[in-house]
Amino acid sequence: MLQHQQKSPALPERTVILGAGGFVGAATAAALKAAGGEVLALGRGQVDLLADDAADRLAAQLKPGDAVMFVSAKAPVKDNAMLLDNIRMGDAVCRALAASPVAHLLYVSSDAVYADTPVPLTEASAAAPGSLHGAMHVAREVMLRSNLPQTPLCCLRPTLIYGASDPHNGYGPNRFRRLANEGSPIRLFGEGEELRDHVLVDDVAELARLILCHRSTGILNAASGTVTSFRRLAELAVAAAGREVAIEGSPRSGPMPHNGYRPFDITAIQQAFPTFRPTPIEDGIALAQKTAAAAA
Repeated sequence: MLQHQQKSPALPERTVILGAGGFVGAATAAALKAAGGEVLALGRGQVDLLADDAADRLAAQLKPGDAVMFVSAKAPVKDNAMLLDNIRMGDAVCRALAASPVAHLLYVSSDAVYADTPVPLTEASAAAPGSLHGAMHVAREVMLRSNLPQTPLCCLRPTLIYGASDPHNGYGPNRFRRLANEGSPIRLFGEGEELRDHVLVDDVAELARLILCHRSTGILNAASGTVTSFRRLAELAVAAAGREVAIEGSPRSGPMPHNGYRPFDITAIQQAFPTFRPTPIEDGIALAQKTAAAAA
């Protein structure tokens, strides 16, 4: 559950976004600027968190009234080397914020921190990751809490994110939409029967904005609260593209990820932000298609 340090929302004096050039960072920067907020966008070109002097360079950029959004990561984590790099990045942030304390810290984590369960996940679900990617995020959450006990901290844990500018082309709405636009067949794992929750990047950015405006602390999952099969996602992508595109099944080479079912209970979102409404998957895929077309 979240606790709001500011009951009446107000934009931070300034929001420093670490990883501002990434998918979620860029969307949040745009949302804050649209609301009239001041943003310092820091990417690797401004502060390389793997550089030896990263902590000093970042500390020099910070002011006491800042909110910091830490979304920078090498992801998804696929091996030990990537895991260690992400830990080094987390260490640089911890040392910078210890040297130059700020008013609020928002860490963008991942639902990969959770173990699989047959019931909807909540913020109270056990953090027991089964992947290096999840282990990385748990480690960085613990590092931030342990090293910065006086800094108000919120950990936002999104599930699978989709949107027009996704850089990963991961299996799901992002890849399906691009294949449909090319007129290429969409090949599913099995028959695409897994049921997963997907959240629009604009919704993640809006939740981040609300957290920053309320100076919220605690943990919040970013999810839609609705599961959809991958076959249905492919059908929606084809409909959005307006083309005749084949959707094909394929033999599976292993078990379904997450046992084919990973739902979320979004009661905590509804309680923290009663006016927030997740974007339905049908509308989100159509919006991603429209946004990508406008940018082309």
